[in-house]
Amino acid sequence: MGNLLKKFPIKMVGIFALIGVALMFFVSHDDFLYTQPIMQIQKVEELSKNKEIDTFQNVDHSYVQKLSGVITNGKHKGEHITLNNTYTDSKAMDKKYKVGQKAFVVLHGQGESTIRDAKRDTPVVFLIYLAIALMFIFLKMAGITAIGSIIINTILFMVALYFDGFNNGSNVLWIFSILAVLFSAITLWLVIGWNRQMFVTLASTVACTFLSIIISLIVFKFTHEKGIFYESMQYVTQPPRPLFLAETIIGSLGAVMDESTDIISSLFALKMERPDVSRKQLFLSGRNIGKSIMGPLINVLFFIFMGETLSMTLLFLKNGNSWGYSFSMNMSLGMVQSLISGIGIVLAVPVASGLTSFFAEKRRK
Repeated sequence: MGNLLKKFPIKMVGIFALIGVALMFFVSHDDFLYTQPIMQIQKVEELSKNKEIDTFQNVDHSYVQKLSGVITNGKHKGEHITLNNTYTDSKAMDKKYKVGQKAFVVLHGQGESTIRDAKRDTPVVFLIYLAIALMFIFLKMAGITAIGSIIINTILFMVALYFDGFNNGSNVLWIFSILAVLFSAITLWLVIGWNRQMFVTLASTVACTFLSIIISLIVFKFTHEKGIFYESMQYVTQPPRPLFLAETIIGSLGAVMDESTDIISSLFALKMERPDVSRKQLFLSGRNIGKSIMGPLINVLFFIFMGETLSMTLLFLKNGNSWGYSFSMNMSLGMVQSLISGIGIVLAVPVASGLTSFFAEKRRK
């Protein structure tokens, strides 16, 4: 127990805690950074409560609040305003406000105002800072490289979105295919380093990801894409099919990279410890490693894809739609993405094992 306490970075935790307290204090008082008026709520009064029942017997309650507070920024700083806010039990499109909260408001003049949305920068900054602090404290240099890769990949993703919008979605598949290769190369370079293992992992990740897309396109060709309802992407203002494939590439890339990294790093470590191990033994070892992690990865992707559509599926069901229609219009694309990603994960086992057995053996010679 004493040794564990000695190894625990108490000083670093204390430093990050002090920085965190200072950062939270600043963010909670950063109203001057915003151009839109911000109101700090000082008094809340419940005015009314109404019961609402729709044609499908869904019951909800709507409430009207009277909010009083003071403007904390801009030329109206210090002014007291009063406005009404309507919210429901479901809180799908609205929010209940409490004393002490801050919210963005719109001042219409002549004493009239409306509330727009809550000011949420404090919890968001806290969560981001907490994640960064934990990476620094427990992962040290690995945490720094992980943060660096996230920042770089975020910038690249924003650039890709800009180019997609600039081209009106005409080259979305090419843009995000190139982005997937850049994501893989930069992440693996920062995490693994510029070496043979990094190139083998990159080759396995890219090959398996795009092989799964090619196989899916072949299946789409022979099945005429029956059961795939692109119309469920109803808010998209560009061709949905290439956008769906681009989403699938980005979505499955992380799982394939994770699996390839686990298999290849384990096999390279095995080769260093036992230089006499044969190519066949390396391949069989990689296959056994892949068997143990393949199932959980497929399930993780399945839960992610299906979880994204859960709320909308429940909304469809609550509004009298059948299970079949609700699934087709909300979960069918997620299911297809899960299957395509599963193909990539399965392919990664023999591809990563085969590439490693070949190049690790070549390195020894």
